[in-house]
Amino acid sequence: MPAGPGLKSVLHQGRGGDKHAARPVPRAGAFSMKLASLLSPDQVLLDMHAEEHIPAIVELVDHLVETGKLATELREEVVESLREREEQVSTGIGYGVAIPHAFSENLEEVVTVFGRSKEGIDFEALDNSPVHFVILFVVPKRDYHLHLQTLAAIAKMFTNCEIRQRLAQAECRTEILNVLAGKAPKNVA
Repeated sequence: MPAGPGLKSVLHQGRGGDKHAARPVPRAGAFSMKLASLLSPDQVLLDMHAEEHIPAIVELVDHLVETGKLATELREEVVESLREREEQVSTGIGYGVAIPHAFSENLEEVVTVFGRSKEGIDFEALDNSPVHFVILFVVPKRDYHLHLQTLAAIAKMFTNCEIRQRLAQAECRTEILNVLAGKAPKNVA
């Protein structure tokens, strides 16, 4: 695990890593509703166990297989595709976030899973910080254009410090999905 800021520090960073930068906090917006619509409660892991990026990818893919979201016979192909993508350049984008992604000619629709790690995962991220939030998705090869739009929108959403804080504090899968759907937090009186 590289030395880097802890979960609290990463959560408070704004753009460019300046945790004191004053900037408006954008709402999660239209894309987050799409991301939330790609996920069901069983596609959310609240506490990942992996400590490094490839085992984390395997953990998430295995979860997709176990929940029936990915066919068992596609497991090796998907893991290998994600591994090859990681070898090109890390999908750890900074802010404690990684977005491993790949293509498959054998999928009919996008397959997605969200994982959270309280301890942090060494994803060899661009900012060398441990990753606490992983959004893994596999796109049918024919929908290549969707992959670029999805990747950009997820990256933009996760630069929002408030979203990362709410995801870190969420106590259940439904709360995670509500954050990703852009729903306002419930006020506790």
